[in-house]
Amino acid sequence: MLEQLRDEFPDVTSSKVRFLEAQGLVAPERTPAGYRLFRDEDVERLRYILTAQRDRFWPLKVIREALDALDHGRPDPGAESGQPPPSTPVSDPALLRAATLSPRGRVRVTGPELRQASGIDKPLFSALESFGLLRADATGHFAAEAVDIAVAAKRLAEHGLEPRHLRPFRTAADREIGLVDQVLATRRGNGSREERTAEILSACIALHAALVRTGLTR
Repeated sequence: MLEQLRDEFPDVTSSKVRFLEAQGLVAPERTPAGYRLFRDEDVERLRYILTAQRDRFWPLKVIREALDALDHGRPDPGAESGQPPPSTPVSDPALLRAATLSPRGRVRVTGPELRQASGIDKPLFSALESFGLLRADATGHFAAEAVDIAVAAKRLAEHGLEPRHLRPFRTAADREIGLVDQVLATRRGNGSREERTAEILSACIALHAALVRTGLTR
């Protein structure tokens, strides 16, 4: 399977494929002994994912939505424009639906797996850690969302924004999280804590995007 992909994606590794499998983006069959069996459809699915990461700079949540569209027989959302699927508002791709803000379970990745999945190099990885953009847990692992952070940082680096410039995003995010925790402590609103958290964060992100968009149009 790797040999079929390496001509087009020289950096693809078995650990990266295992990470994509852990994220639910690809699901190869297993033999009774536990070996993975990759069909032609699985290889093509991996090729789509790797292309979306490399050429479209899509985060995993957007790739997941695109794959879901394809699985349901709908056209490739990015075939023409390379932009995110319609479920992400075209007017502002930064806006997120509450459902996309739900935790991704207990999937954790190592530093090397994070670099492989996001395509960042060691210097950028180290810089993102030093400025608090990437935070490992007590075991040295990173949450699955860290891959999206790394991909975004890589895109911004291509425009001249270094990790030291991104520190305010970490500070702002921590302040928003603190504010959300205060609101949740009031126990107002309906739904579970996870559902309320996602709804509040979705509104916070929408507010942030609207404020930035307004400022840029002055």
